[in-house]
Amino acid sequence: MADLVYHAFAFVALFSHGLYHLISATRAHLAVPSSSFSTSGRGAAVAADHTARPYYPLALAAHRHHLLRHLPLYLALLCLLVAIAVHAFFSSPDGAHAAAQRFSYLESAAALFVFVLLAASILILPLPADVVFLLAALAFALLSAASAHSAAAYQQSELQSKCDSISSLVSAASATSALVVAIAPRLFVAELALAASIALQGLWSFQTGISLYVDAFIPEGCHQILGVRDISTNCDLDSSLHRAAALLDLAFALHATLIAITTSIVCATSTRAYSSSGLVRRHNGDSYEALPASLSTGTLSDMDHIQMKAFSKSSTQA
Repeated sequence: MADLVYHAFAFVALFSHGLYHLISATRAHLAVPSSSFSTSGRGAAVAADHTARPYYPLALAAHRHHLLRHLPLYLALLCLLVAIAVHAFFSSPDGAHAAAQRFSYLESAAALFVFVLLAASILILPLPADVVFLLAALAFALLSAASAHSAAAYQQSELQSKCDSISSLVSAASATSALVVAIAPRLFVAELALAASIALQGLWSFQTGISLYVDAFIPEGCHQILGVRDISTNCDLDSSLHRAAALLDLAFALHATLIAITTSIVCATSTRAYSSSGLVRRHNGDSYEALPASLSTGTLSDMDHIQMKAFSKSSTQA
């Protein structure tokens, strides 16, 4: 029961944090003034670029609502401390591979402690964004290695091995995305991928919990084995194991599809909201008018059309 509660806790923490960063990054990307153009060479216009940030505070007055403004960061710190305590002090595996499993738990705790240091540095001594993303990539890589070591510690007939191997894959995707953001902070797609991978890790934590510890969701042909300190879910026959692994792969594909759909909805909704509110504007003589929605794609044809229109107006006035 305790393992199921922890997986549910990890789901809420990771999914909410990933979704929050996804929405905040999208809003910040759309809020960049598209009217800030600089011409060079043949007159090609370049719009102001969005730069990724490791943390987005709430849109509140900094001098009045300091605690509420940084509430997401405080909640993330609290969740990280709880996760470290669970991995370091309350996880006591048993069996033939107890030592290897214990090492993977400590490795996960060490990676989570790196995130605690990064979160604390944002509040106390802010580091450059690229350094934060680089250290986050290292921490995600440690989490991926810890999940891989945990998967290797279990027997092939145990479903925990399959769940941990998929978790290792998701953490590796997060590490890759964080590294790309550290190298190219203006690449908005990489920041979206990082936020989406964190949310996906949360969904997979929930799937792991119900697949291992809820009888109604344990695949057919598999059953729980009560140990001295923990519970494992084994499949007696190879056919049952292969079927269970295929079901877990299908569940992961469905979760990844759900995250992709959620990301698309967030981007489309935010773009539509910003376009309809007229926040993106251009200068037209003595007045301002809303930019066409197609400009948000940043195509060169749209930019050339705006430049030629402005040039023709200035020539007429001259």
